[in-house]
Amino acid sequence: MTWALPAIAAMLLAYSAVSGRIAGTPITAPIIFTVGGLILGANAFGLIDVHAGAEVVKLLAEVTLGLVLFSDASRVNLPTLRAEISLPARLLGIGLPLTIAAGFGAALATLGDLAWPEALLLAVILAPTDAALGQTVVTLPILPSRVRQGLNVESGLNDGICVPLFLVVLAVAQAEAGAIGGGAAARLLTEQIGYGILAGVVAGAIAAALLITGARRRSLDPLWAQIIPVTAAALAYTAAVPLGGSGFIAAFVGGLTFGAVRHRATDHHEGGGTGGEAEGEDEEADMLDEAGDVFSAVTFIVFGAVLLGPALGHLSWAVLGYAVLSLTVVRMVPVALSLIGTHPRGPTVAFVGWFGPRGLATIVFVILILEEPDELPHEGLLVTTAVITIALSVLAHGLSAAPLADRYAAWFRRHPRREDQPAPGTPAPGTPG
Repeated sequence: MTWALPAIAAMLLAYSAVSGRIAGTPITAPIIFTVGGLILGANAFGLIDVHAGAEVVKLLAEVTLGLVLFSDASRVNLPTLRAEISLPARLLGIGLPLTIAAGFGAALATLGDLAWPEALLLAVILAPTDAALGQTVVTLPILPSRVRQGLNVESGLNDGICVPLFLVVLAVAQAEAGAIGGGAAARLLTEQIGYGILAGVVAGAIAAALLITGARRRSLDPLWAQIIPVTAAALAYTAAVPLGGSGFIAAFVGGLTFGAVRHRATDHHEGGGTGGEAEGEDEEADMLDEAGDVFSAVTFIVFGAVLLGPALGHLSWAVLGYAVLSLTVVRMVPVALSLIGTHPRGPTVAFVGWFGPRGLATIVFVILILEEPDELPHEGLLVTTAVITIALSVLAHGLSAAPLADRYAAWFRRHPRREDQPAPGTPAPGTPG
């Protein structure tokens, strides 16, 4: 542990020095941080030698996912989302449940040692996607807005949707293994979800009210205005946990509440001479995004050092086979089924189906399982499979994001069609802004 923090800091500084040259290339930040962590980990140079269940690793995971959940949820602008709701609604409402079902079936078929609750838990752990692993896909303006926004909204919301599912299935798996009783599991879930929602609503509403009131009275220093969303995420999480609630549910609900109140106030006063509120929204989100980016980078370094190194020592054909299935058939077939009725063309279905990378949320779920005092019967196999799937996704989706985005954009320009066009009022593919 002595050299862990200096090693992580040095890696962040080294990446910062070349980040401009790397941006837009097939070599993504998660690839660099994961490989760097693997090199610095206990299985190589040994500079980062921390147990995966250590309190510091758990704290890092919780802070990172809490910030990301709050940030993603706070960006949901319901009036704007309604214009392009079809794709993300189908991906989340149809594709996500089918993906979990397919992952469950694949786990039972390929990883026969897993009990059925463990197989279902693995499917839920690997269901949420992480747009950051293929950032080009959701930021390149030459791609159809409908596709970019659909994948971005899916990634932003499925983490929050999967948190309560994860808690439910984990409780079922522990009850099945005899770690806790069924009544205790039900009570635990009720408290975690209920108190999590309560803490999130209160924290998000308070933070939004402070920003709105401060902007109208011009009483907020710009720096402290940026700090409010970060502290709101922290308040939601830390208020929920002592009550027995889920900090992750609180962070997600807090972000939704914060964003909804802010957007509603901005829309209400848009024509009333208080346009400064709208102008300040992006600035206020800057510190939240930057904090999330830094913690995400550190999480991928720790993932490579603490989780991936040991997992590679337990790699098997069954584990690798499930990882490949999870990133292809388990994701792509449910996506194709969810788009039935929208008359999509083959390249669009394949592109949307392929870009379902697994990343931060899955890493945090794995760490939370390892931190549990009562082990599941086949916890080692479950964790190894999840970690190998994430690593394969970091590599495959990172390397393919830029070239496949360019190819898909070129195909789209040659074969435009109305249902792939952006909704009215949004930029057309290739239009700046």
